[in-house]
Amino acid sequence: MDNVLEYIKNIMGNPMEESQVKMMNPLVLAYIGDTINDLLVRTYLIMTSNVTVHNLHYQAINFVSAGAQAHILEGILERLTEDEKNIVRRGRNAKAGTIPKNADIGEYRYATGFEALLGYLYLTGQTDRLMEIGGWILTGGHG
Repeated sequence: MDNVLEYIKNIMGNPMEESQVKMMNPLVLAYIGDTINDLLVRTYLIMTSNVTVHNLHYQAINFVSAGAQAHILEGILERLTEDEKNIVRRGRNAKAGTIPKNADIGEYRYATGFEALLGYLYLTGQTDRLMEIGGWILTGGHG
């Protein structure tokens, strides 16, 4: 993931400053954070499971659904820094246009906060912290 971030930084010309990222709409952070979460989970499953793509999809749902993300966030919240908690709070309080049919509003808002955190860490280049939290994702918040 470090190489991907460095490549993107090179394309952009200048890395994004933390202050720039903090000013972004939390739904934008959640947008990229959703992709980061999906990439972490899919990579983990491919490396640890020898099953069909169909089965990989169903295993991934256990990690990436709004309910699963909300549960993980609840399990790791006390381990987050104050800055990270603020990002989560902003994401949780953001007003999204739609809510998926398979999630209640509370789960969806917590999942959005969680994804915003991942997006924030990714865009600010905090890959060590992102990988630490990625480990918590894969252990259901208990790592």
